[in-house]
Amino acid sequence: MAAANSAGRRRWLWLLAYVLAFVAFVVLQQTYGGDEAGPGGSTSAPAPAPSSAAAAAEAVELLKSLAVREPDPSGGYDRALFGPAWTDDVTVAGGRNGCDTRNDVLKRDLVNIKLAPVTKECTVEAGTLYDPYTGREIYFRRGVDTSSAVQIDHVVALSDAWQKGARLLDAQARKNLANDPRNLQAVDGPTNQGKGDKDAAQWLPPNSEYRCTYVSRQIEVKAEYGLWITPDERDAMAGVLATC
Repeated sequence: MAAANSAGRRRWLWLLAYVLAFVAFVVLQQTYGGDEAGPGGSTSAPAPAPSSAAAAAEAVELLKSLAVREPDPSGGYDRALFGPAWTDDVTVAGGRNGCDTRNDVLKRDLVNIKLAPVTKECTVEAGTLYDPYTGREIYFRRGVDTSSAVQIDHVVALSDAWQKGARLLDAQARKNLANDPRNLQAVDGPTNQGKGDKDAAQWLPPNSEYRCTYVSRQIEVKAEYGLWITPDERDAMAGVLATC
């Protein structure tokens, strides 16, 4: 009888061990092996996101392609030369979608937004901005006394662009530059005012963690529209990218 009881206990222990091993296998599969099998039964892993180092390397190469020269005199600059502010009549992303560019950018960059239904859901009434320039959380509420808390910055300032090649663009290209989502960012209003029309040699976002992205975007925009950079600007951009 004792031998039979001992054998029974061993069987239960083996069964318990098997169950525990099976449970562990299922957990591991759910954690690490949840991808669907690809053709031929192989498991396809998601493509890794590009590293910041890789993005910086691309920006460095693009920086090398930009012409380097001193700016033209800023005389003749007028905001009206870049078309009506926030016009929807452009051929870049978001153009001719029925909503003005400012609200397009607010919808892209804010979270927890509230839209005004009477404006075909174009107008952002309220929302929260996690400001990349300062790292602060800013509540936005549309109104005469409150809208300026969040402003839309031209990453490459239009006056700076004018001095570095934009005066040579046609009217449509200048409108596109002023409303291109790649050149626009919702930011803290006072910080935007402090930036003004400065280039990367003269101003960088206070939030150092955003500087790589900021400089990379400036390079992308200047390359897209054939704008040039000054020697100081080139050195400042290269210095930022070396830290990414």
